[in-house]
Amino acid sequence: MIINLAKCVGCNSCVVKCAQEHFLPSGVLWGKLLIGESGSFPTAIKHVYPVLCNHCKEPKCAEVCPTGATQKREDGVIYIDADQCVGCRACVMACPYQVRTFHAKRKEHYPGQGFTEFEEMGQKLYPLELGTVVKCNFCMERIDSGLKRGLKPGVDRDATPACVITCPAHARYFGDLDDENSEISALMRKWRPAQLHAEFGTDPSVYYVTG
Repeated sequence: MIINLAKCVGCNSCVVKCAQEHFLPSGVLWGKLLIGESGSFPTAIKHVYPVLCNHCKEPKCAEVCPTGATQKREDGVIYIDADQCVGCRACVMACPYQVRTFHAKRKEHYPGQGFTEFEEMGQKLYPLELGTVVKCNFCMERIDSGLKRGLKPGVDRDATPACVITCPAHARYFGDLDDENSEISALMRKWRPAQLHAEFGTDPSVYYVTG
């Protein structure tokens, strides 16, 4: 994935769509915006950095998982097998990007008012196991479903992560970095984006265009 920070307007559409797509419970976000500011009035500049799981090629989270719950697919997607996760949170501590969440308790979005119909629907359609760690999975269900129908991730909407297709500024790009003929590979050559904290040595698969 490439995120062009020059295009991102900080609207939070990606954050909201991710929460909707996965029926994320209160207190759990798989994508976030880090917002900062530099300079002073009247020339202060706002900086917005969308962050999510980087689906690292050398994932520290998978290295420390004692049960093998955190796994890496052939296409590079890092996911958590909830049936194998024992909730030890070793991966939460190991992830240098702090994008994992321990799902300890199911909370209402509106405390004291009961679960909404949307929350109840999420329990049926996309239940998250209590006592396990959860995180972004690059919408692998969409990818897999799309591939079965002959669609191409990053090209066809139904095979592309929800945060990418919902971005109104078209700041996100997704695709196969190993395919030199893919759009995202062409953009890699054109923009030469950077990894977030490459010095961590995890070789992230999410790249940022900073200029």
